Amino acid sequence: MQHTNNDSESIYSQKPIAIWLLICCATVFGMVVLGGVTRLTGSGLSMVQWAPIMGILPPLDQAAWEETFRLYQQFPEYQLKNFHMSLDDFKSIFWFEYAHRLLGRAIGIIFFLPFLYFLFTKKVNKTLTPKLITMFILGGLQGLMGWYMVKSGLIDDPHVSQYRLTAHLSLAIIIYGYMFWVALDLLFPKDNTIATVMNPKLSQLAMIITTIIFITIMSGGFVAGTRAGFAFNTFPLMNEQLIPDGLFEMQPVWHNFFENIMTVQFDHRVLATVLFLAIPAFWLKTRKFNLNPTAQIGIHLLLAALILQITLGISTLLLIVPVSLAAAHQAGAVILLTASLFVSHQLRH
Repeated sequence: MQHTNNDSESIYSQKPIAIWLLICCATVFGMVVLGGVTRLTGSGLSMVQWAPIMGILPPLDQAAWEETFRLYQQFPEYQLKNFHMSLDDFKSIFWFEYAHRLLGRAIGIIFFLPFLYFLFTKKVNKTLTPKLITMFILGGLQGLMGWYMVKSGLIDDPHVSQYRLTAHLSLAIIIYGYMFWVALDLLFPKDNTIATVMNPKLSQLAMIITTIIFITIMSGGFVAGTRAGFAFNTFPLMNEQLIPDGLFEMQPVWHNFFENIMTVQFDHRVLATVLFLAIPAFWLKTRKFNLNPTAQIGIHLLLAALILQITLGISTLLLIVPVSLAAAHQAGAVILLTASLFVSHQLRH
């Protein structure tokens, strides 16, 4: 059985939508990296108001800058931490947070306007419409989650909650992964007319690896939120031990996994080690199968992304979290997840 002309035209008409979704993925990727830089430079609490519409414009004259700085001075980060800061110093952190919020608004426009175009020109089929609406809703929730995170650092302690930070990061990754997967569905539609020999176990292994990568990224959110990366800057030992004492000092025990700096970093190391072992083993296993060339390329890229990410992670730790390396490590996490999602999709199709 062959594709009908209508099928071919339908697949062709979906390509622009797939390209648009990939562009959206690229902007979300940039948002994740910029968010990391904002956090690493201590800029995240410099904008103390959430003004979705009026906040598009930065301070435009000296009086506006002084008013913005005056507002910042009323909150704990200035009073307890940055009380020595001048207006020029404040500007240096303001621009990172402003760029982060502006990019967030830009992503909304980049998504919403083409969505309306595709919808009203009837290029979006009935199956795809609810998926795109879900993406838009998740994007709106992400904006709310970002402000909810910032608010946690504007009360008493000038430090955002690691729980809210990780939730904010995780939702961004979920949005990214969902858009990327839907784009892949459009670029590589499942051909039900051809009987293909698949290995379900291989597909399951790929999805398990993808899940572990996502959990490791969440773990990295807690490392960032607790500033655990600035402690125990040796590898592979921590406090000159492979399994350090003090992992479960907090009570109740579950607090250690999210609030004990030692345990938080140890967990991240363990998850990274699992991936360090699992992905090469998966790569070797796939050598036994006659997979399509696209899947093979994806599997090679997955292994390469792992090597890059492990190198960045260890370097970031040993050099005590320089901003450039830490941002590259955060970018590497998304690249590794992207490769894993691509492989998982290819093996399912």
